Amino acid sequence: MAKDVKPTRKNLMQIEDRIELSERGHDTLEKKRDGLIMEFMDILDQAQDVRSDLDDSYERAQRAINMARAMEGDVAVRGAAAALKEHPELTTQSKNIMGVVVPQIESSKVSKSLDERGYGVMGTSARIDEAADAYEELLEQIILAAEVETAMKKMLEEIETTKRRVNALEFKLLPDLHDNKEYIEQKLEEQEREEIFRMKKIKAKKEEEEDAIAAEESEAESVDPLTADD
Repeated sequence: MAKDVKPTRKNLMQIEDRIELSERGHDTLEKKRDGLIMEFMDILDQAQDVRSDLDDSYERAQRAINMARAMEGDVAVRGAAAALKEHPELTTQSKNIMGVVVPQIESSKVSKSLDERGYGVMGTSARIDEAADAYEELLEQIILAAEVETAMKKMLEEIETTKRRVNALEFKLLPDLHDNKEYIEQKLEEQEREEIFRMKKIKAKKEEEEDAIAAEESEAESVDPLTADD
């Protein structure tokens, strides 16, 4: 790459400016990468807790629905489920974490009171109510898990992208720029030495010519005028 760069003062100044800018960018990206990793670790801890809670909620919901089926029968359970009139609603917003846009999921009408579920309270047992409670809790955990998992995925993608940029600057661009700078500096030094050598030769030649002229003039002045007339 260095051989493609013309060894001029202008190019040297431009490369020095690029090195300075790239080093600042490298430092900024390193700080961003480290900050993203810290944020990711926090989200990862949250995700582990959410997954654990989700597993617990799923097991409770399964136990509750199995008990309801055993005590009330599948027909009663399906009838209670079909009576639901208002379904949960989800809205998505976004928040910014160190330049990374992650989703924020808001839910409504997930947890309901007994009279909001649509089935007759007198025609069902507490087992069905318990199953409904368990599945509403499970749905809330699923929504939270979806939000956290998506945020974690986006953060991880941004970390990988930032790491690639840091590595590209550290192991490719900056070494190439420093090689170019060194190449130009060496060439300019060679040109300067050649110019100094050339100027010394010109000066020496000029001095020789001046000495020769002075010698001729001195010799001419030393000639006897009478002798010259003869």
